[in-house]
Parts: sequence; C-alpha cells; structure tokens
Amino acid sequence: MSEGEQVRNAQEQQQKPDISKLVSIVPPASELKKKEKILSEKRLRVKYDESLKEPIAKIPKPIAGMLGIKDGDSVEVVVAGRKKFMFKAVIIESQEENTIYVYPEELKINGVADNSIATLRKSRQ
Repeated sequence: MSEGEQVRNAQEQQQKPDISKLVSIVPPASELKKKEKILSEKRLRVKYDESLKEPIAKIPKPIAGMLGIKDGDSVEVVVAGRKKFMFKAVIIESQEENTIYVYPEELKINGVADNSIATLRKSRQ
C-alpha cells in the first residue's frame, strides 16, 4: 500500500460512527412490550352475600385493579350473555381472584344460581 491509500483508510475509519453508541439509544424489544395490559372484562364466580341490603358487588382488590374499578363505581355482571345486572362496587381486601360477592335478591328473581359463572366489567354509563 502506498502512503496515500493508508491515509485514506485511516480517514475512513475515523468517519465511521460507533455503532454501540447508536444501539444504546434504541430500547430492546422486551422493554417495548412491558406495558401492562388493562382488561375490560373478566369471567369469574358470583356468590350470594345475604348480609347485603342493597345492590352492591364486593370485588377483591386484585380483580378491581385488573379491570380499573374503583370503590363506588357502577359495574355490570352478565350471566350467560343475556342476563345483565348493575351493582355498585365495593372493593374488599381479599386474595380470592375468581369470586365476587353480590346482593342476591335480583339474581334469585331472574333465576341465577349461587356460585354461577358470570362476566364482570366496569359499566360504560
């Protein structure tokens, strides 16, 4: 190699950007997908709570957190896709993740048995 070629090669090497610096700016794919998915509804067991005297649904804190339900919100309980009931949400400290406790009178009138499977969602109204 002549001196001119060596100088040109040295200049080209100095002009190339350091790729590791560029890659450090772009987050890895695993970080992009870390956003927590908020569910809109969840299927769970509905149990009667005879101690309730008004249309209230007692919802465990983990389920309320998943669905974005706060204390006092209006919630829908849908049984078999046809029977829809509205309740006021009361958040309880419980680790049961598949059971809510509801006011039984309206459910009994409409033929919904204790321990039925239903869909719980935050009311859209």
